[in-house]
Amino acid sequence: MSSSTSAVLVGSAALLVAAAAATSLYATADSTSTIKDIEDEFDESELITAEEVTKIFDRLFMEMQGVLAQLSQMVQQIQMSGQVIPEKQLRMMLKAEFERALTAKQTVILEEYDMDYDCLEEATWEFMEKEEEYPKVKKAVERFQKLWENVSGESVVGMRPGKEVKAEAFEILAPAKTVEAAEIYFDALTMAMKGLVEKFKEEGKDLNSPPVAQELHMKFASVANEAGEESLKSMGITQAQFQKSIEANASNPMVGRALAMLQMKQQQALMSMGVPQMG
Repeated sequence: MSSSTSAVLVGSAALLVAAAAATSLYATADSTSTIKDIEDEFDESELITAEEVTKIFDRLFMEMQGVLAQLSQMVQQIQMSGQVIPEKQLRMMLKAEFERALTAKQTVILEEYDMDYDCLEEATWEFMEKEEEYPKVKKAVERFQKLWENVSGESVVGMRPGKEVKAEAFEILAPAKTVEAAEIYFDALTMAMKGLVEKFKEEGKDLNSPPVAQELHMKFASVANEAGEESLKSMGITQAQFQKSIEANASNPMVGRALAMLQMKQQQALMSMGVPQMG
């Protein structure tokens, strides 16, 4: 597998991937408790609000994008040394590292909010059952679900207690079509980053400052998914179909060469913009 192919799989804030939007905190949905149950045990000041749930998932998404960027760099360094990582092994490694980092970050965040995991889970599912009333919760949770989906390959977006998620059925793109989609997709991500860089420079921000660099990459992570998905719609392709086609064609020499060229083109574009590497 080429480094550019793995980059698409991993999801890197450095713009080599499908920096997607979505969840893994709740990969299973078996909670039957409701906020009313919680109300019977705690006073009103202790109840978890929709705003808190939204903020927690938004923060987890942003911080885990940083983790994925670091994992992407690690994979690229390994492959640059000449070591080939089989796709299945790569997926398992990424999933394990993602889960380890998520557990650590989740613990810290819940401590900051003085919140119990089980109570957060119960409150989240209750809000998700009333998604029309709490659209911000739905958006934050499903964005994080999609992130987990990209890492694990598991279909979890739209998961609810007692509701199974059916895997999306689609046709794997032919190698030439996969390359065409990749060109459009990566160009869209490049333009999204360019827009952010221009905005940062207009605001007088120093891109070489580590905090500013981190802010830039996190901002990119929050807009990349929509930019990529919109670009693929012009070809009638979903992001899931694109990702699966990349994986299915990973061993095709033509696809591998094309992705490597796209990666090089993007790296040159990023350098000319003054975009710093994620460290």
